[in-house]
Amino acid sequence: MAKATLALAILIQIGFFTINAHAFTASAWSKAHATFYGGSDASGTMGGACGYGNLYSAGYGTRTAALSTALFNDGVSCGQCYRIVCDYKTDPEWCIKGTSITITATNFCPPNLDLPSDDGGWCNPPLQHFDMSQPAWEKIGIYSGGIVPVLYQRVPCKRHGGVRFTINGMDYFELVLVSNIAGAGSIQAMSIKGSNTDWMAMSMNWGANWQSNAYLNGQSLSFQITTTDGVTLQFPDIVPSNWGFGQTFSSSVQF
Repeated sequence: MAKATLALAILIQIGFFTINAHAFTASAWSKAHATFYGGSDASGTMGGACGYGNLYSAGYGTRTAALSTALFNDGVSCGQCYRIVCDYKTDPEWCIKGTSITITATNFCPPNLDLPSDDGGWCNPPLQHFDMSQPAWEKIGIYSGGIVPVLYQRVPCKRHGGVRFTINGMDYFELVLVSNIAGAGSIQAMSIKGSNTDWMAMSMNWGANWQSNAYLNGQSLSFQITTTDGVTLQFPDIVPSNWGFGQTFSSSVQF
């Protein structure tokens, strides 16, 4: 998808509604492995299968990872946060003892079925694997090790600022990228409402991008989001009627 120049419009939101809410809590610890990619400055991690584009400006920085098929869940996991520690008891040679890092899922690590799962095909199903940005990986592992066993748990995301809605597409096709979600971090359902329409369900297009096939030009827009832990928020009239494709709008509230 072509990169668009995004004009950030920060709006003061007048009212919001929590329809169903409960705090997201950390999961139990599980075993996986982790490698790294993207270079020492993580520049090679930009873009990716979640659609966040420039991860620096999107607020995710270098603490990110691509997930294997078993974890990526066809993009439903985009935006989720994981705390990762190197399994020092299993690999004391390459693990850094007593350190952990929390990353955001921003990309997909594709399987390589031409290689065995224990020798290069690290992201082959059914393996649970994190291909982390190099700066994040080096917080828990020694560079020359390349791959380390890890323990991980899904944890609540902590975000600065509000939820962001980036509107791409064209007439009769709104492709809305949703980012910077706290709590669960990821979305299971989304709806859109124009100032002249009723609520309309959106469908996941790819990654964190959700689509609507309505003509909504010239209308103010509202969104309703349900995260993957069942919390639902409405964002009334967060987009003014003079919006344009390529713009980003931010809420004044978080999950």
